[in-house]
Amino acid sequence: MTVIDEGRTALAAERPVGLHVAPDPVESDPHHGARETREQQERQGLHEQQKQQETREDWEQPSARPNSAALAAELAARKVQLEAGPSEQATAAQHAKGKLTARERIDLLLDPDTFVEVEGLRRHRATGFGLEHKRPYTDGVVAGWGLVDGRQVFVFAHDFRIFGGALGEAHAQKIQKVMDMAATTGSPLVGLCDGAGARIQEGVTALTGYGEIFRRNVRNSGVIPQISVMLGPCAGGAAYSPALTDFVFMVRDIAQMFITGPDVVRAVTGEEISQNGLGGADVHAGTTGVAHAVFDDEETCLLEVRYLLSLLPANNRELPPAEPVADPVDRSCPALLDLVPADPVRSYDMRAVIREIADDGEFYEVHQQWAGNVLCVLTRLGGQVVGIVANQPMVLAGVLDISASEKAARFVQFCDSFNIPLVTLVDVPGFLPGVVQEHGGVIRHGAKLLYAYCNATVPRISLILRKAYGGAYIVMDSRSIGTDLALAWPTNEIAVMGAEGAANVVFRREIAASKDPDATRAELIAQYREDLMHPYYAAERGLVDDVIDPAETRSRLISALAMLRTKDTVLPARKHGNQPQ
Repeated sequence: MTVIDEGRTALAAERPVGLHVAPDPVESDPHHGARETREQQERQGLHEQQKQQETREDWEQPSARPNSAALAAELAARKVQLEAGPSEQATAAQHAKGKLTARERIDLLLDPDTFVEVEGLRRHRATGFGLEHKRPYTDGVVAGWGLVDGRQVFVFAHDFRIFGGALGEAHAQKIQKVMDMAATTGSPLVGLCDGAGARIQEGVTALTGYGEIFRRNVRNSGVIPQISVMLGPCAGGAAYSPALTDFVFMVRDIAQMFITGPDVVRAVTGEEISQNGLGGADVHAGTTGVAHAVFDDEETCLLEVRYLLSLLPANNRELPPAEPVADPVDRSCPALLDLVPADPVRSYDMRAVIREIADDGEFYEVHQQWAGNVLCVLTRLGGQVVGIVANQPMVLAGVLDISASEKAARFVQFCDSFNIPLVTLVDVPGFLPGVVQEHGGVIRHGAKLLYAYCNATVPRISLILRKAYGGAYIVMDSRSIGTDLALAWPTNEIAVMGAEGAANVVFRREIAASKDPDATRAELIAQYREDLMHPYYAAERGLVDDVIDPAETRSRLISALAMLRTKDTVLPARKHGNQPQ
């Protein structure tokens, strides 16, 4: 017998027995039957009134009230039940798939013993299809708030053990609640996703729940950081919520995202493909660009989420968290002289440049596996968080293309939304030519990056390391589109195009008429480079603020960012711009 049963038994024993009304003797009367029935009804009514009165009196007696200890024990038993989940078998099945439970994931994400749950005792109210007989606590989602490195964060985690994590009315309202609480308190929101989509048995009510979540995703965009962590399946309309958030993390083999699954694809197109082949972590990290980061296990994934949160402000009204740093702000970087070849056609790893100038060589790269010709990283310079956009000469010579433009544009918009200064490291030969790019809309997609930079009001610094040619030079935060400070190394070449291509166009008649076209071409290329592409050409015209020693890059950037910290830019009054899509 449980504590609750004992309390209820004791309560019944203490309660006084109700009065019993004896029946009247039977009279010899022709209307006896009717009168007896009437009298029985009257006696029954009196009996019920007496019982109600006695019950009220009993309740007013302190000894008859439910025992507080018993109620507390009942509450504790319910809490143990909801925290344990539906059954040991369900938990074992989750672990057998290589997956953690919702609460195990929350424990990894948050600081120890800081999670506060909301609506843990919530149950659905749906009927039909046997749902009225299956009403587990939490309704398949654990929601609340806690701390990450001492800073408040809201979180919800689908519990696949309950209805496969499928979303119903109560489930959706719990998520909506923490989304609203995160917005009103100005705190980041992390969603740990492991659900089978809408709960089919609840019909359109479940779909409405998704619509309310999507609306809040959009309303909170640019207001609080939103992070989605994919730790299981996410199919159909459910996939749109992560796509609306700022960052999407995925774990290999256990996480998939797609609008229509392999069975539907097979039925409609005849194509055979697995779940991971259609929407697995590596597909979204390297092909679609939906996932910002991919990991082999949940523990590492959630650790990286914690690290990312350490670089972000709680909301758009705060600055990113600064940290004291032992790395000297005036540290010289002579290694940069050897890392970057003076020859503009030789490649190098831009990550090595970023590592050299960043505090303690640490940085967090976004979309590492997608559009590798441009790098987007969060790091610290002098203890202050900055976002760096950089061309990567090791991939496609660092050209801009459709994917690189989209990747960089979204990163610039994110940094601008959350008051993160931007540093742009430029070494770009132009936009990638070709029919595929033109027909794919490189004009429209390239304009996204241009729009993002022009619309950004955070401190912006551009540094030209080597080449900066044509429209790509303009797009990579040039002086003409509003960068606050334009710096360059002595190896910079700023021009409409490379000297070879320019000479072929400008001097084509001279080259064609020459007795030795190759020698003439080489001579004219050297002349063009000397006249229009020397490292001080742009500086002489005020398009570069200073040409700096590469070894001074770190100290100059930190000094410039400190100067720009109080920058205040007011945009024209408007509802919103109509950016390229």
